[in-house]
Amino acid sequence: MNPVTIKVEKLSKQYRLGQIGGGTLSGDLNRWWAQIRRKPDPTLKIGQEDQGNSSGEYIWALRDITFEVRQGEVLGIIGRNGAGKSTLLKILSRITAPTSGQVKLNGRVGSLLEVGTGFHPELTGRENIYLNGAILGMANAEIDRKFDEIVDFSGIDKFIDTPVKRYSSGMYVRLAFAVAAHLELEILVVDEVLAVGDIAFQQKCLNKMDDVSGEGRTVLFVSHNIGAISRLTDKSILLDNGEMILIGETAEVLERYTSTGLMYQTEYVQPTAPDKTMHLRKALLMDMDNNCKNEIPYHESFKFVLEYEVNHSVTSSQVGIGLFTAAGVPVFVSADFDDDPELLGTRLPGHYKTEVIIPGKWLNTGKYTVTVYLSKISTRESFEKIEALAFNVFESYTPGSYQGINYRKGVLQPILTWNTIHVDK
Repeated sequence: MNPVTIKVEKLSKQYRLGQIGGGTLSGDLNRWWAQIRRKPDPTLKIGQEDQGNSSGEYIWALRDITFEVRQGEVLGIIGRNGAGKSTLLKILSRITAPTSGQVKLNGRVGSLLEVGTGFHPELTGRENIYLNGAILGMANAEIDRKFDEIVDFSGIDKFIDTPVKRYSSGMYVRLAFAVAAHLELEILVVDEVLAVGDIAFQQKCLNKMDDVSGEGRTVLFVSHNIGAISRLTDKSILLDNGEMILIGETAEVLERYTSTGLMYQTEYVQPTAPDKTMHLRKALLMDMDNNCKNEIPYHESFKFVLEYEVNHSVTSSQVGIGLFTAAGVPVFVSADFDDDPELLGTRLPGHYKTEVIIPGKWLNTGKYTVTVYLSKISTRESFEKIEALAFNVFESYTPGSYQGINYRKGVLQPILTWNTIHVDK
């Protein structure tokens, strides 16, 4: 049996809302010293949950998480937004310290959590490759051997001597993944950030993670794409509200996730982001009476309502949605300029709201997820790509919906017009 590379014991992480820092200089110093020694944050104490005070209330991002991962395993981590997935990866990547519990890592960790993480914006792509390698304790000779392979995989050779502050988000991700995957780290941690890249590059990354695990390295993979989780992992963890609901074979965990309603989400909200050109603020799934719902009868129409902000004037931009089955099969993509090409002109700064109606008697019964896209078409730059919503279309015992003995296969189940006549012999 392969040795354990990651061991997590009774891990918890607590945050205090409305407070930045430790409140005092000594508190900040104690937190910093604990993080250096990989110890729990001494300024937060177990038992303080659900207590409000003048500084804010405490919430648990993670609570009593225990598991282990062996060398060569690919562990999937799934759960709806706010379940604690990213917090767990940040602790494993030593970006933040736990409130309590222990994490033992046997090997160097390479993390791909947020676009641009680990890159110095003023340095070129070439310089950042060597900087990342040096931080990981690699000699220049080791990096030299991998350099051409990294650049070739990233596909940005023309821009390798350009400061990364001028890179698009897609270029950031290409180079960051190439560096993390090729510098021979024992543990690779990958968050949903891969969604920023194009489809071909995402496939390339998945194939590389297959290769990495085959070489005996350990991979932790967070994704809302159930198809990718199913394909890449044999073992997964299901998180919800900071607690570990289940750990086991991926097929069993995905069945629990999709069958118990844990994946359903009718509302996605995030705070303003003035540094982004375009930024999603809210996504809602509503019936035609403006009620948020995660269960939609087959015969009823419903709609997606999106609110977003434009912070800097932008041209050739789009706001769109992509609908997927729970298994990750694409159903369709729709953009706001499809029936209003003038939206490809200039969008001025401000707050915007748009909605799109999905007709009833169209989608087959089953579970679906919705990804929201905000991007610039001319440069293929992605401002946002968020799997924001999840819902179920259920049988309503109306024509087209009633399944009977034989399930009607397919993603779409439209009511089509049939013309039947009796032709005498």
